[in-house]
Amino acid sequence: MNQTLVNEIVRKVVEVIKERQAIPVEVSARHVHLSQQHIEILFGNDYKMTKKKDLSQLGQFQCNERVTLIGPKGVIQGVAILGPARHKTQVEISKTDARVLGVDPPVRESGQLDGSASLYIATEKAVIEARGSVIVAKRHIHMTPEDAKNFNVHDKQIVSVRVKGDRTVVFEDVVVRVSSHFKLNMHIDFDEANAAGCRTGAVGEIIG
Repeated sequence: MNQTLVNEIVRKVVEVIKERQAIPVEVSARHVHLSQQHIEILFGNDYKMTKKKDLSQLGQFQCNERVTLIGPKGVIQGVAILGPARHKTQVEISKTDARVLGVDPPVRESGQLDGSASLYIATEKAVIEARGSVIVAKRHIHMTPEDAKNFNVHDKQIVSVRVKGDRTVVFEDVVVRVSSHFKLNMHIDFDEANAAGCRTGAVGEIIG
């Protein structure tokens, strides 16, 4: 076998390995998950949210309806609602959003709401006080069990990820979340994406 052919085979193998190691990155904008109780207060009795589009994670979708967030210092209008309804209302914002609103939410994994911040959520119909509902989402990677095996990681493991962009950044303290219902994606917020100069469609690589 001549050296040129060997080099070409090696190049293709390396490309395949790199492709398998690449993690798609999605930039997550501010959004709200509402409980059914809060949906009915904000939109009406027995109200059913209407789907605008499916999201990358199985069964998750963005609704056509929008809400306004009201904090001690400011207001953010036109905030997306994600479905389906949850057991407890959860608001996910960035640190920049938090300063605009005048709240101080902790950095947490989804669902970990003990001691989180509070604000008001409004529609044209009603206003609710969402106590202990506001977090800044901890950067994380959704994986299937097969993905976790390929990357040699496990559920709840903390890793570092290099995300390529105009200003390539290594994000530390990234939590791995493993479920057969997930699709491989790393989620960061707009503050983090701006720091790396990247957008949805960028790729990350676990480096530690």
